[in-house]
Amino acid sequence: MSILKATGSRPSLSRPRPKVEPVKVFSFITLVVTTFLMLLPLFFMVSTSLKSKREMLKFPPTFLPESWQWSNYKDIFDTLQFGTMYMNSLIIAGLSVFGTLLSSALVAYGFARYRGKGNQFWFILLLSTMMLPYPAIMIPQFVLFSKMNWIDTFLPLIVPAFFGSAYNIFLLRQFFTTLPDELFDAGRIDGCGELRMWRTIALPLSGPALATVAIFAFIYSWNDLLTPVLYLSSSEKFTLPVGMASLTSSRFRIPPWHLLMVASVLAMVPIVTLFAVAQKQFVEGIVLTGIK
Repeated sequence: MSILKATGSRPSLSRPRPKVEPVKVFSFITLVVTTFLMLLPLFFMVSTSLKSKREMLKFPPTFLPESWQWSNYKDIFDTLQFGTMYMNSLIIAGLSVFGTLLSSALVAYGFARYRGKGNQFWFILLLSTMMLPYPAIMIPQFVLFSKMNWIDTFLPLIVPAFFGSAYNIFLLRQFFTTLPDELFDAGRIDGCGELRMWRTIALPLSGPALATVAIFAFIYSWNDLLTPVLYLSSSEKFTLPVGMASLTSSRFRIPPWHLLMVASVLAMVPIVTLFAVAQKQFVEGIVLTGIK
């Protein structure tokens, strides 16, 4: 009391406010604006999928549907063989992912664990194949598959995945090189062969890298339009991208964009689900394979 009377003022009990850094505020605003711009096309895709055909052609376009047309999600199954196409895409993408994981993991393990003569040369040669554009091998591959009577079957869309991919082999090799040699030395002491060490030691420790490769392989196969157009001619074997492309063909006087948006929303579901399930492993895999 004597101090308060002496000074004539009370000591402040409030904590000092933290300083707001302009750089952090600018970064936050930039992130919010960028996120909004990235989500805007997705919002219009979902919004258009619920509009009527008449409202879809209005200009300027409406932000939200005037009348919500939930029946569009039923009409897509009447307009296309949508269920069959969806199942065809799932079968092709699922088997392609399995083939990619099996072959790429096996080849990557060989490049990562063996230090034989010429190892580096063959690895660089493998990486150089990534510079070859697909049109450069498209015609020879088509001639090969036609001689094998694989045209209008799923085989040209699935079998190449069982021969590995240079990009995925590179990703997995980067991860396998981070595994400690002591694990494999212990396996050899226990009498494990190389294939058993690959299956029981390398693969169980490679969940994040395998999840990353699986997501990349699924997205590539799921969105592929060119290869199915080349090899498939029967409508009951069409995949989802081929069916969606047919909605803009000349058989429609005015393309049904609202149904195309419905198909786009439904086509997005497996990719979003896969990413949501494997998000943690995917991010961890990107970080780990990018370290070295």
